[in-house]
Amino acid sequence: MGYPRKEDITQACVKEQALAIYDLTIRGAGIFGLSIAWIAVQRGAKVQLIDPFGPAAGSSGGVVGALAPHAPEHWNPKKAFQLDSLLMAKGFWADVEAASGASSGYARNGRIQPIADDHALILARKRAQTAQELWQDHALWEVIPATGEDWHPHSPAGFVIRDTLSALVHPRQACQALVAALVAHGVTVKAQGDDAGKVLWATGVAGLEALNTGRSRPMGNGVKGQAALLAYDARGLPQLYADSIHVIPHNDGTVAIGSTSERDFTSGTQTDAMLDDVIAQARAALPVLEDAPVLERWAGVRPRARSRAPMLGAWPDRPGHFIANGGFKIGFGMAPKIAHVMADLLLEDRDEGIPDGFRVDQSF
Repeated sequence: MGYPRKEDITQACVKEQALAIYDLTIRGAGIFGLSIAWIAVQRGAKVQLIDPFGPAAGSSGGVVGALAPHAPEHWNPKKAFQLDSLLMAKGFWADVEAASGASSGYARNGRIQPIADDHALILARKRAQTAQELWQDHALWEVIPATGEDWHPHSPAGFVIRDTLSALVHPRQACQALVAALVAHGVTVKAQGDDAGKVLWATGVAGLEALNTGRSRPMGNGVKGQAALLAYDARGLPQLYADSIHVIPHNDGTVAIGSTSERDFTSGTQTDAMLDDVIAQARAALPVLEDAPVLERWAGVRPRARSRAPMLGAWPDRPGHFIANGGFKIGFGMAPKIAHVMADLLLEDRDEGIPDGFRVDQSF
C-alpha cells in the first residue's frame, strides 16, 4: 500500500479545515433546530445545520401555530418556562423578520374561550385571580360577557374567557423566515455533513424512535395531528379555543383549525374523516366559517417525549452530544426560550436554565 495521493491529501486537509471551523453541528431543521441555530449564530458561533429532508419537513411545517399559555394555576417549572418564552416571542420573531425580510406570521392578539356552564364559570373567575398573581402586569386573563358577535363562539354560560397572552405564528412561514435569517448570516440547511464541534440532535419523531431502540421503557413517540386551512380573512382578531379545537386567524387572511391527536394511525401524512369532524366542529362553534372554502388539508406526526414537556440537555453516555426534542403541542411557544437555554448549554456549558422535568437524563 503506497502513500496517499496528493489529491486525497488535499481533500482531507480541506475537509479537516472545514470541520474545524464549526463550533456546533445541529441535526434537524424543525422549529427547535432552526431556533437554536439562530440564537447560536447571534452569539457568534459557527454553526452547520443538517437535515436530509430539508427545513420544516416534519410537523414544524404545519398550519396551526397557536402560542397559547397553560392555565394560570397549579404553577410549576414548565408553566413558568412557557410564560417566559411567550413573553420573549415578540422580540425573537421581530429579530428574525428583520434579518430575513420575511414574515413569521407572529401576532399577539389574544384568545377567546367559551364557558360551558356555571361550574366552569366559577373556575374561570378563580383563574382570573391567579393570573394576576402569576402573570402580573404582563397579560390579562379575564371573564367578560359573551357579545354574540360573529367572531365569538357560542358560550352557554353567557360569558367568555379573554386572555391577552396568547399569540400565534404561521408555522411554515415562521420556519421559512428562520431559514432566510440564517442564510443572511451565512448558514444554510445542508442535506448531509460530518459532525464537527458539539452535536445537537433536534430530530423530532425520528430522534425519539432512535432513542427507543433497545429500551424497555420508551423515551417518547409520535402523535399524528390533522388540521385545515380555510379561506376566511379574520386577521387581527383573537384566536379561539372551543370544543378542544384551535381556530387561528393568520395574518395572510387564512384561518387554521386543528387538530386531532392520534396515537394509532396507518399513515402519518394522509388526512381522513377525522379531519372532516374537526372542520365540522369548528364550523358549528363558529358559524361564520360555515361557507369558508378549505384551502389545504394537512397531516403530520408530532414528537411527544415521555411527558408533554420538552426534553433538553446533554446526551447521557455520549460526550459532546446533546438533545432537544419533545414539546408536544407547545413547541413553537417554547422555542424562543429553548433556543436561549440550549445556546447557554452548548456554547457556555451552563445548564441552570433547563428546568427540572425537562432534562434528558430524567427521561433515560
